[in-house]
Amino acid sequence: MITYHAGPVMWQAGAPVSPTPEAAREKTMAAKVLAAHGGDRVRFDALISHDITYVGVIQTAMASGLKKFDIPYVLTNCHNSLCAVGGTINADDHAFGLSAARRFGGEYVPANLAVIHQYAREALAGCGKMILGSDSHTRYGALGTMGVGEGGPELVKQLLGDTYSVSSPKIILVYLTGAPRRGVGPHDAALALCGAVFPDGLVKNAVLEFAGPGVKNLSMDWRMGLDVMTTETACLSSLWQTDGRTEAWLALRGRLGDYKRMEPEDGALYDAMVTIELDKIEPMAALPYHPSKAVPLRELAGKRAEQGLIAGCAGGLLENIAEAAAILKGRQVGSGYFDLAVYPASMPVNLAAMRCGALETILAAGGVVKPCFCGPCFGAGDTVSLRHATRNFQHREGSQPAQGQSAQVILMDARSIAATAANGGVITPATDIDYDPPVIEDSFDAAPYESRVYRGYGKPMADEPLRYGPNIQPWPEFPALPEDLTVTFTAVIQDPVTTTDELIPSGETSSYRSNPMKLSTFALSRRVPEYVPRCQALQAQGRASAIYAVKPGDGSAREQAASCQRVLGGAANVAREYATRRYRANLINWGILPFTYDGDFNWEPGAELTVPGIRAALQAGAEAVQGYMGPEKAPVTLHLGQLTDREREILLAGCLINWYRQRQEA
Repeated sequence: MITYHAGPVMWQAGAPVSPTPEAAREKTMAAKVLAAHGGDRVRFDALISHDITYVGVIQTAMASGLKKFDIPYVLTNCHNSLCAVGGTINADDHAFGLSAARRFGGEYVPANLAVIHQYAREALAGCGKMILGSDSHTRYGALGTMGVGEGGPELVKQLLGDTYSVSSPKIILVYLTGAPRRGVGPHDAALALCGAVFPDGLVKNAVLEFAGPGVKNLSMDWRMGLDVMTTETACLSSLWQTDGRTEAWLALRGRLGDYKRMEPEDGALYDAMVTIELDKIEPMAALPYHPSKAVPLRELAGKRAEQGLIAGCAGGLLENIAEAAAILKGRQVGSGYFDLAVYPASMPVNLAAMRCGALETILAAGGVVKPCFCGPCFGAGDTVSLRHATRNFQHREGSQPAQGQSAQVILMDARSIAATAANGGVITPATDIDYDPPVIEDSFDAAPYESRVYRGYGKPMADEPLRYGPNIQPWPEFPALPEDLTVTFTAVIQDPVTTTDELIPSGETSSYRSNPMKLSTFALSRRVPEYVPRCQALQAQGRASAIYAVKPGDGSAREQAASCQRVLGGAANVAREYATRRYRANLINWGILPFTYDGDFNWEPGAELTVPGIRAALQAGAEAVQGYMGPEKAPVTLHLGQLTDREREILLAGCLINWYRQRQEA
């Protein structure tokens, strides 16, 4: 079904061969796209953020000297699109976003019109482009675009004319053969892929390049549904070979000029290869609490669930909705405990699903159709059991175990969710259901965008006032790195992996992303409730804090996992390794030292770490420093790893804002 070859692979017949010169690597699609955008100092073609992240990005950029957007920047409203109970703080963020788009020359997509990544597909992506988003699922490889999801400070750098540092990532061929069977969807292949490569970090920080004879057998929705889930493999980005289907998809959306044929050159050399035999993929499920906990769905057949969601950038695509409707045709969800909801990915998708009759069928069967909203992916709007969306992390959706409340989330494809709904909530693989797959004609009506989207790129209005609400607060001042470092550990986490959802919870905190001080009070609240009061007590004494975690930062790109620590006086992280490149980058951009430590960390919260001469060591380019732990002053070697000159300067300055401020003053 899925196999991994660890050695070099040459693009000829997908067979492993001996290594060839470095020039052969430049024949890959990804190497060409990177080279066209600056190589290891990338300038992107466009930026995109949603309403949990764009206020922080713009506030940070303004504090760093922003005057206008010199790069296309799209602000979507698909995360905080629900009204916060007891106030207007989400609507205030939206008003700020529109006023910022008008003032600085950006693009603004109002609430419930599209989820961030579907809008990017429909309006931004194109063959050979690169897009940077402040959301981890920034993946548009199926359209020939390298999408990269990072924390907000990386977007700030682009807004201020700086570049993105990426040093020759590994490029891994994902070789597709065969064609999927009826009842098997893109989420089935995606979960199988995550299960095969994530646990051992086989593709971590690499670019996945999809090619092979199986590509032609996949619709564009199928490709995009599989592509967006590559984030869960921990890869850096993705890219697909393009063909006539790509061309037709872009042409229908009025963007034929963004198409070009892309494929590996003969002799292109890859660092490794993953083979996916599409005809052997079966319905899959990802068990709590990670998309890589993949098992064949037949192992769960007959068990009961209470809710199903088909949603967002992964699930809410036209083909998924139409296939679900075909399975539900003539059947009923029933009046039991199971309920079904569908969130189309954009209003154009909504219109297409309405006009082809899919939504009518789903509504008649007892399903519910909801707005274009990302809530099911990050823990707002529903408490779910089965979901065709991106994640099922612990402490992310509908769970408050300390209060006796819990939701065990399982990821499944829309087809099997519909089959389960038709069976009254009894988990059922779609391959076990007799149905006629729909013949879907792609359609696209841009009227909702033409009516509501504000397009102001290249037309900044410097006199336009920014609209603030009382919840929108500026960043506090952060100190520069001292000559000698002393920190007290306020959290020690020995779990194998710590997600960004644990570092700063999603869901109930999302409305406070524009309020750094308020948001910071939620840091580690679901994992180490004592963390915040410990940090606050140290701050009151003028002392800095740190956390230890074995492998922190899996999952979301949210910079707040780092910035909340900084607001609370955090100065360092110590880890065995960092789960993602983007979390480590977030630490650096917020002035938090990203140490790694090779041994077992046997100290408890309250232990003190001192690192004499840390500032001088950074200035000298040291990659390792000597520290002393605990009252016994036990010597420990802490690794900083490879840091660029700019990253060292940011750490010395205390954060990215300080670094830009120093440049302006100079």
